[in-house]
Amino acid sequence: MTKDVIALTEKMPHTPALLAALHAGGPDLSLTADDDGAVIQLCTAAGRPLVSVEAPLLVHVPGEAERLLGPHVTTPRPPYWWTEARASTAVPEAEPLADSICGRLTMLLGGTTWPREATSTAVVETAQEADGITATQLPDGALPAVDVLTESTAVVLADRPVLGLTTWLSGVLRATAAAGRALHIVTPPHVRLTLPLRTALGGTPNRWVVKNPAGGYYDGLSGAELIWQNGTFAPSGPPAKVADAFTEGAAPTHDRRLTVTLRTISSPEADLVLGGALETAWRHLTGAPPTGWGTAEPVNLPWSPRQLTDLARRRFPEPTHTLAVGSPDRPAIATHRTTRTTAGVAEEVTLTVGYPAAQHVPLDAIEPLAAELVDGYGLTAMLTTLTAARADLTLRPLLTAPPIPVAFTLGARDVGATGLAHARRPPLAVKPVQLGTARDPALHYPLGDGTDPAAWTALQILTAHLESGPGSAD
Repeated sequence: MTKDVIALTEKMPHTPALLAALHAGGPDLSLTADDDGAVIQLCTAAGRPLVSVEAPLLVHVPGEAERLLGPHVTTPRPPYWWTEARASTAVPEAEPLADSICGRLTMLLGGTTWPREATSTAVVETAQEADGITATQLPDGALPAVDVLTESTAVVLADRPVLGLTTWLSGVLRATAAAGRALHIVTPPHVRLTLPLRTALGGTPNRWVVKNPAGGYYDGLSGAELIWQNGTFAPSGPPAKVADAFTEGAAPTHDRRLTVTLRTISSPEADLVLGGALETAWRHLTGAPPTGWGTAEPVNLPWSPRQLTDLARRRFPEPTHTLAVGSPDRPAIATHRTTRTTAGVAEEVTLTVGYPAAQHVPLDAIEPLAAELVDGYGLTAMLTTLTAARADLTLRPLLTAPPIPVAFTLGARDVGATGLAHARRPPLAVKPVQLGTARDPALHYPLGDGTDPAAWTALQILTAHLESGPGSAD
């Protein structure tokens, strides 16, 4: 199983410190970097990857280390620098080399390592064929170092308390997609995934593969038993089989997750500031704004709609994907995607908030939230669901209850396209609440309190009704 090592340092890993750390493998190594320098690889002279090192991040956001590494991790006081090294499983010297790289950084810059025992500063001898560290750039589209690579699949082995959407994993996902390969992440059963990584993985052909304590493997999201065949992990059936480990460890929970998925459209004005709808939803559901934002995990920057907007402008016309998190005492996490469309600037947000019990979920805040988003942010649609699942917002490889719809909101733009008279009369017992103005009305459809699975049927009836409206075929 691969080894990840992290240096949490008080001071910035400047060039002399990084060179001293990278020389833990001796002078006979080569150094490669991706296009933007976000990930560098320490390789043998022949090009065999030993350790990948992510560019140091200055973490301003309290609680990120604890969220991703566990409650017992020791960190300097924020802001501190987070430098992550990942050792290849293909070369025995790679793991002690990663230890020594991070150990040297903390020795020179102050701070701690994770795991705590990764404090070595020794030189790790590796067999080489040339002298001197040389720096080169990886070719466009090159696949970052993975543990197993076949024609169809890239396999990453990981073992850490919580596996998040790191810069390195983001690069692997982009590269595998560009190469037409699947990404399979293999973990022991105690590993949990963050919601952003789960979202980024999507579905088949990508997989979260869990090593079954009883032998074999299973899919951490569906429970399907898996076997390795033809260079990839695939279901062992037919007939389809669900691993006992997936269902036996599942247990009822009092925790709840409220998820709001929304989309807004704004005019591309010069003074447009992004992130307002996300912050508004956050305040309605937690009583405070987001704490931090970033493009990967750990989320490292203090919350700033202006900086988020600047990033999206720099990346235009490409879409911009970012993350946001809340304070440690208010578990909340969101993905935010900005795209330019013919209608304007679209923002797509999925915000999930954790609560310790069902009675703490502010269901009465959903309609006022929808009203504010309609009035101020050009809401086109919003779906709210409630799930009986861990309030810490991580995923375990166990059977969990599905989300249940609570409400759906249709913005004024789509109400106009569907036809107000038609949209106001769905074949449901509960009728919609009109929001917005008389000239540009929006409709909010309550669907339940998140306890009755029949709400899915109601949502299906509603969407089918809206799609059949007199303006829907235009």
